Amino acid sequence: MTIDLKPGERLDDLQRNHFQIIQNPEKFCFGMDGVLLSGYAKAKSGDKVLDLGTGTGIVPILMAAKTQAGHLTGLEIQPESADMARRSVALNGLQERIDIVEGDIKEASHIFGAAAYDVVTCNPPYMIGQHGLQNPEGPKAVARHEILCTFGDVVREAAKILRPGGKFYLVHRPFRLAEIMTALVSCKLEPKRMRLVYPFVDKEPNMVLLEASRGGNSRMTVDKPLIVYKKPGEYTSEIYEIYGY
Repeated sequence: MTIDLKPGERLDDLQRNHFQIIQNPEKFCFGMDGVLLSGYAKAKSGDKVLDLGTGTGIVPILMAAKTQAGHLTGLEIQPESADMARRSVALNGLQERIDIVEGDIKEASHIFGAAAYDVVTCNPPYMIGQHGLQNPEGPKAVARHEILCTFGDVVREAAKILRPGGKFYLVHRPFRLAEIMTALVSCKLEPKRMRLVYPFVDKEPNMVLLEASRGGNSRMTVDKPLIVYKKPGEYTSEIYEIYGY
């Protein structure tokens, strides 16, 4: 299928199932965090998956390639991003498996209903407040800063949407880890698995991947570290495998 690109848009090859994604570098492009989240999240055959704040749809599109999930939905508040995500879904012939819904994360449980999903994923805004922002209403600012929703909003809605025993997967920044754990536990999303991501083996971690279970028991596994670069410009073999190169 061919699709018309709008001014400023480009097509990127996702290296999986010949899938492609429409992006606009002037607005916002997906980063490694979304790709790593799509590799960390698990979905069984037939599972219903919801991605909160899906952007241009990177997580549901990659999870459609990597898992046997029955149906995936992406929720996105920014109309331009939602439009790009819908067109990418159509471009890849995934209309039967993926829906893109335009809406607010803070209203997610009203949009989709309680206990409606087996798996929820989220790559939320990492930064608190609007310090140093030139354009607080711009797409990049909304994606990176807690302008339209807080982490508390994300966790509250994920807990409502998940069925008992359902899984919540997220990627975030280690400097907020204490707050993240507190928020998860307060909403009865029990942290079950964690993996720290390091840019180089001798550097501090700059991302954390987490799995939580709705109503799970208190016991967490810490996975071995994920190292991104073997040397400058060269990914480790595990990163190449996650990307599909």
